[in-house]
Amino acid sequence: MSELHKFLFDGLPVRGMLVRLTDSWQEILKRRQAAGGYPVEVMHLLGEMTAAGALMQSNIKFNGALILQIFGDGPVKLAVVEVQPDLSLRATATVTGNVDAGNSLSQLVNVNNKGRCAITLDPKDKFPGQQPYQGVVPLFGDQHEKIEKLSEVLEHYMLQSEQLDTKLILAADGNVAAGLLIQRLPVTGLGNLEGQIDRDANEDQIGINEDYKRIAMLASTLKREELLSLDVDTILRRLFWEEPLTRFEPVTPSFACSCSLDRVSNMLRSLGTAEIESILAERGKVEVGCEFCGAQYDFDPVDAAQIFTHQSRQQPPTSTVQ
Repeated sequence: MSELHKFLFDGLPVRGMLVRLTDSWQEILKRRQAAGGYPVEVMHLLGEMTAAGALMQSNIKFNGALILQIFGDGPVKLAVVEVQPDLSLRATATVTGNVDAGNSLSQLVNVNNKGRCAITLDPKDKFPGQQPYQGVVPLFGDQHEKIEKLSEVLEHYMLQSEQLDTKLILAADGNVAAGLLIQRLPVTGLGNLEGQIDRDANEDQIGINEDYKRIAMLASTLKREELLSLDVDTILRRLFWEEPLTRFEPVTPSFACSCSLDRVSNMLRSLGTAEIESILAERGKVEVGCEFCGAQYDFDPVDAAQIFTHQSRQQPPTSTVQ
């Protein structure tokens, strides 16, 4: 069963999370089998993204969907992971070119340094006029050198958006998608009323940074094979056996797709009558497949007509009696 564990380092402003997606990740891959599955390198990338999405959603406790996307100019045009507040998740990737064995991140999505990673926070209950928040980071460094690890891209994003140092270890194969997150917590009260930091506060800050660096260094010794094969208890004991931890009850991420007949109907309605009639004239029916779960929605002429009939019934009258 998939599981996500949270823990704190006692007496230190450092927290951690460890996620192991098993059944939920396998369900994502199973839904793609009808289309031939993913190349191994794409599977690894999408699995790392899925584990990272679960960690990031749980970390910020956002009441809405967290959408992690990578897009660029390689054979992988788009990879998307969507994680809801209850950690239900779905993922998909669009592959339009040849993926060679051993292709790196830049070879998959960042051939000409046009690759980007976008993190979107879409609130569940929007205020009128409220738009989703989106942060975008490039897949290259300050000197335009290409970044080859998704974890480094996301560490940079979290440092920019949350102003918190983060260490992220990710791995995936055909059975497990897993990740370990270590993050330095914000500490208040280090300055005086004038906002200046005195000598004692500065020494405290140095100590806090050293504590985080020590724990992040321990986390970085975790090998990919260990992250994929060892259980949570073994990993934490192996890495942090000298560090007292407070652990919380694990939560269970799960696969779920939010596609539905109503949502597909609304999408077709937005295309307009002329566009739908054109498709019907050419093909005899309108076919819509969900890229996330593989569900197929077919609309014959009668079904399509009902979409717009339903719309007209929902429209308010053009005038009212005074």
